[in-house]
Amino acid sequence: MNRSFIRQVLVASSVVAALTITAACSGGSTSTKPLSSPSGNGDVAKTVSGDVHVLMEGVPDTDIVKGLLPEFNKVYPNVHVSIESLVYDQIRDKIVASFTAPKATYNLAIIDNPWMGDFAKAGFLKPLDAYVKTTPGYEYQDFAQPLRDIGTVNGKIYGVPFYNYGLGLIYRKDQMPQPPRTLADLAAQAAKLNTPSEAGIAMQPQRGYKAFEEWGNYLFAAGGSIYGSDGKVHLNTPEAKTALNTYTKMYNASAPTNSPNWAFDGALRSVSSGKSAMMVSSNWMLPTLNKKGGPAGALTGKFELAPMPGDKQVLGLWDWAVPANSETSDADWAFISWLTSKAGEKQRVIAGGAPTRNSVLTDTEVAQKGFGAGYYSTVGKILANSSPLCRGANCDEMIQAVGTELNAAIAGKKSVDDALTAAETQANKIQSS
Repeated sequence: MNRSFIRQVLVASSVVAALTITAACSGGSTSTKPLSSPSGNGDVAKTVSGDVHVLMEGVPDTDIVKGLLPEFNKVYPNVHVSIESLVYDQIRDKIVASFTAPKATYNLAIIDNPWMGDFAKAGFLKPLDAYVKTTPGYEYQDFAQPLRDIGTVNGKIYGVPFYNYGLGLIYRKDQMPQPPRTLADLAAQAAKLNTPSEAGIAMQPQRGYKAFEEWGNYLFAAGGSIYGSDGKVHLNTPEAKTALNTYTKMYNASAPTNSPNWAFDGALRSVSSGKSAMMVSSNWMLPTLNKKGGPAGALTGKFELAPMPGDKQVLGLWDWAVPANSETSDADWAFISWLTSKAGEKQRVIAGGAPTRNSVLTDTEVAQKGFGAGYYSTVGKILANSSPLCRGANCDEMIQAVGTELNAAIAGKKSVDDALTAAETQANKIQSS
């Protein structure tokens, strides 16, 4: 899955300033500071020292964090944080190599939600419960519940929310004053808006992650779920068949022609250029489209965000985590807790970061300096009722397998029934191995 492109277009002036400040102030120090013995106490002394190195995706959320480093060092002057950026597809292998080395190359980590179960089970990450519970004023419960759930494995906290990529429906408010509330309404609106010059909806049926990520919202809208009460994947259900039949019919009737391999970038180009009326995308895509000087040109300001029909949507999240082989746990936590505190989150979100705490979503200053109260209110609704595509073991492989079967049905290479039967069988086999 390639989310890099979509985040790279969300470059605000604050991000540019952040990069300038970081280049001047951080300098990529290679000095080795004396290590403090890990205490597990969240009330980390301001004198704590250590060199903290983290590998992150090369997107604006990372640039925002870089821009906040000088502020962090005013509080913790002896903790030197260096950030290395790579494209998404190169990150997992490099951090796993670091996790399994005698000495960590990266003693701080960010974890994409499909990796969390595997990494925690493998013993790659340190539980953070003691740090969380003993950090004064941290208010861990302020993070949206579905986000907290992702970072919790077998009752222990292994990840603290960094930024969300929960999905929603982005549409042209000049063409559709009210968003659709049901899956049938969504299909009807897409058909109504479809013209020879503009598709009703830009869809993202690319084989693998994208097909599953988008279709999962249709499944929820149809009243279905990915997992049953027995903890197993259940995709060969009436609701799943309704969702996939609806998705396939909408793709054939209302999506741009010749778009079977589209992902984020194709959908964004189509919507921002007025060639499609709406799309399912990450909630933070709305500010991108409505930003002056952004990709939407003359259409800037005409877009709106809504929860998905049925009010439940697919959730994605990056978490901060401390590797089990880190020798700088207290310094790691000093940085994590400062950045993800209520005050740190507020600074990050005002600078353009994707929110994770409920408190910032109702903060007047955030609304004024950020993207408006209406936007943050909608994000709150999205985060409150959302769920990831996978929990537990082998999620990357499971998501790819299901998305491959879905794409086969959308492309007409398999029947809906055959694709869902195969998807369910493969998903359960992969997660049980």
